[in-house]
Amino acid sequence: MKKILIDTNIIIDLLAKREKHFISSQQIFSLADKNKIQLIISTLSIANAHYVLYDVMKLKNARSIIGKFKVLVKPQSLTDKIIELALNDKSFKDFEDGIQYYTALASNCSAIVTRNTKDFKNSSIPVLQPKEYLVKMNVDK
Repeated sequence: MKKILIDTNIIIDLLAKREKHFISSQQIFSLADKNKIQLIISTLSIANAHYVLYDVMKLKNARSIIGKFKVLVKPQSLTDKIIELALNDKSFKDFEDGIQYYTALASNCSAIVTRNTKDFKNSSIPVLQPKEYLVKMNVDK
């Protein structure tokens, strides 16, 4: 089964039901629910998603939402090695993107799905927008 790293922005699109991006995100998570792919996330993404849902979007049930969401993904621990690699890789302007990238590599992911593909320009694995990934998987829109 293919492992795909899901970036934090895709998680928030799904959980906050962000209108413009919700459908594609939902379709990707549906593939995982049907055991067609395995979705990998950094444990950092759980904390970041909670912060955005609770503190920024003011969703008071953020913990419950994340608790239900967690069954669809396999969180990967944020290790010292991943942190060191991300800190030392100057090709990432955003430290968090470096963490996502090195989590994907450590987890043997075949792709990263994000809406910020430009932030991963030196990636050694494919980096795709959600709609691009769905086209690649031959999923109807």
